[in-house]
Amino acid sequence: MGDLVFQALNELLAGRVRRGEVRLTNRTLRWVEAGSGAPAVVLEAALGEPGSLAYAGVIPAVAEQTRVIAYDRAGIGSSDPASPLTVQSQVSDLAAVAAAAGAGPCVLAGHSWGGLLVLMAAAQRPDLIAGLVLIDPADEIYWSQLPPEIHQESTDTGTMVIEQHAAGELPATVRNSFTPYVTRLTDSQRHRDLLLDAYVSCYADEWQARMIQAESLLFTNSIPLIHQIRSAAPLPDVPLVVLSATTGAAEEHRALWTAVHADLARSVSMGTHTVLDDTHHAINQERPEAIVTALSQVIADVRAGRLTPGHTR
Repeated sequence: MGDLVFQALNELLAGRVRRGEVRLTNRTLRWVEAGSGAPAVVLEAALGEPGSLAYAGVIPAVAEQTRVIAYDRAGIGSSDPASPLTVQSQVSDLAAVAAAAGAGPCVLAGHSWGGLLVLMAAAQRPDLIAGLVLIDPADEIYWSQLPPEIHQESTDTGTMVIEQHAAGELPATVRNSFTPYVTRLTDSQRHRDLLLDAYVSCYADEWQARMIQAESLLFTNSIPLIHQIRSAAPLPDVPLVVLSATTGAAEEHRALWTAVHADLARSVSMGTHTVLDDTHHAINQERPEAIVTALSQVIADVRAGRLTPGHTR
């Protein structure tokens, strides 16, 4: 079938994307990228989602400003699986991509579970961080305090995906799930079809389909470790924007989650918190322009030299 992700993005973005990869000890992480310049931007996607496609609405505008990389985590999309899959393997993989992105620290942007991975990478490798954009980021303490039925819903979703893959029903579910997103991305039916084919290809193998459940269980079962990693070092005092959604969760849960985001933004001197009205958790799909605005702000701050001592461009 070839590289359907690259084909779809190359047509959608008029030939502006390139393939890239970094070889680790026994596996390879792969990405799409566009643009050039520094600081490079590395985009980290939500749980179980291929980053190469998740940021299709963000890449073009950011590429006009600098080099931007959207990568697939191990076991997702085009990247090889990791065995065993651990929190530390995912954090180390993100650091490896950031280190391969070019000279100097990067701007890291992460959505949901990807936002939590970005926070852990920032705690462990502040030397790689020039700025941060956190897109409705997950929080381990908030997650651990949610009712058990919400955790079960996440696990059940992963089980459903595995069962549908075994029954040959998953392609239809993938198409239905991502049709609203690709419809927002383009008016071209050809481009929409290519993007949906690309998404289906990212869940074609059983190990790809299992990643939604695997990452969900990884998060739930690793709360103490995640908190330990985050507590071991303060967040580097670099330009930071935190974006919060407003819908898609019970009002009381959303209020608590947004308060966590506000505290996170206040934890550094150049932190900004933006609440996006009438926006679901999937900000990358509904409000890509808000992510672009946040990244543009952080890139401008980094280029203006507004960094703390100990951070160099």
